[in-house]
Amino acid sequence: MPYRTIIEPFRIHTVQAIDLPTLPQRREAIERAGYNLFGLHADEVIIDLLTDSGTGAMSSRQWAGMMVGDESYAGSRSYFRFRDVIQDITGFSEVIPTHQGRAAEKILFTTVVTEGQVVPNNTHFDTTRANVEYQNAEARDLVIAEGRDPAAEHPFKGNMDVEALIDLVEDVGRDKVPVVMVTVTNNSGGGQPVSMANLRAVRDVCDTYDIPLFLDACRFAENAWFIKQREKGYADRTPKEIAQEMFSLADGATMSAKKDGLSNIGGFLAMNDEALAQECRNLLILTEGFPTYGGLAGYDLEAIAQGLTEVLQEEYLQYRIRSTAYLADKVGAAGVPIVRPPGGHAVYLDAKEFLPHIPAHQYPAQSLAVELYLEGGVRGVEIGSVMFGKPQADGSELPAPMELVRLAVPRRTYTQSHIDYVGEVVIAVAERSDDMRGYRILEQAPWLRHFTATFEPL
Repeated sequence: MPYRTIIEPFRIHTVQAIDLPTLPQRREAIERAGYNLFGLHADEVIIDLLTDSGTGAMSSRQWAGMMVGDESYAGSRSYFRFRDVIQDITGFSEVIPTHQGRAAEKILFTTVVTEGQVVPNNTHFDTTRANVEYQNAEARDLVIAEGRDPAAEHPFKGNMDVEALIDLVEDVGRDKVPVVMVTVTNNSGGGQPVSMANLRAVRDVCDTYDIPLFLDACRFAENAWFIKQREKGYADRTPKEIAQEMFSLADGATMSAKKDGLSNIGGFLAMNDEALAQECRNLLILTEGFPTYGGLAGYDLEAIAQGLTEVLQEEYLQYRIRSTAYLADKVGAAGVPIVRPPGGHAVYLDAKEFLPHIPAHQYPAQSLAVELYLEGGVRGVEIGSVMFGKPQADGSELPAPMELVRLAVPRRTYTQSHIDYVGEVVIAVAERSDDMRGYRILEQAPWLRHFTATFEPL
């Protein structure tokens, strides 16, 4: 397209009203929620960028597919369409539906991980890490050095440090590493992509030590688009062809279809190992449902199958990545520190640089997230020491490597004026950042504390 403006490749068919709570109402709401944005009611939020997971708008073809969903308990034709679409993209012979991505992680790690083992990843996301640690195993992050530096300009900051992976296996022993995971795109590291060359290098290490390689493939299509745009030799390949090559380098994958499945619920676990798949299905029946529905309605299976088809369309991916970069450009031009280059699904504000006067143990990213809500009703999410800090035996806490606030853009949901508004809110908060203060945790859960913890301002 010869024009600078990249338009949304769709028309708006149905609209949903946005509530516009006032500042006093927002202040009352956040206090009631214990200063945890997860505790807010949705109608207390103006622009909701908490997550892009399951929050997007489905297409008319997806809604039409739901009308023909087959709700048979066993052998649903909707399952076979779901399976066939996933097999076509991934090449994996075994496809196991789950109600969302964390269920796929739970089943996989329960089956293959035992106490004392180590699971390397470029960067584990919250539920992935929690499911590994629930097995009394260690989740080890091995992203490249540039991936830990928000300001570093690198086309593939999600890449795994291959030498560190080799050192890990040599150090703990091959038997202590049941599986290697690579997250595409790397969510916790700023939505950054992984190159095909890096995936090949990780594959070579896994072959050398005979270790299975699994992808956390929530945003595989966005990763494929970045490869097309940034990696030599892929400019003329279609996103689907690139995705197929990515999956060909792995032994299996977990996926939340609430991201690049363009659906409001669902996920899957896929692999080529028939014996392992049978073990996983045995657990699936216990926890999720029969293997041809896996905790999902037939109409959900239809919506996911159609979503996985639409997500690889070039027009969609061009719009998707540009709409996120648009917000990054707007706040970056105003001097707001962000993770560079912009990620695929979100803009990540660098709270450590934004609020240098607030130390990590006072949770600067949480402070920033709260202020964005108070300023303009924008709900983001803390990805810092609340989410990834590690409490120590002496009562102290090991902080997270980065203090980020993620502004995740739901798919096909907000218009350019909404994004302009978000940018204005971020810039307004930046102008009074010197006056902001930290927080302390009042109550917290032993797992995934960021979902339910309560805070008080210092």
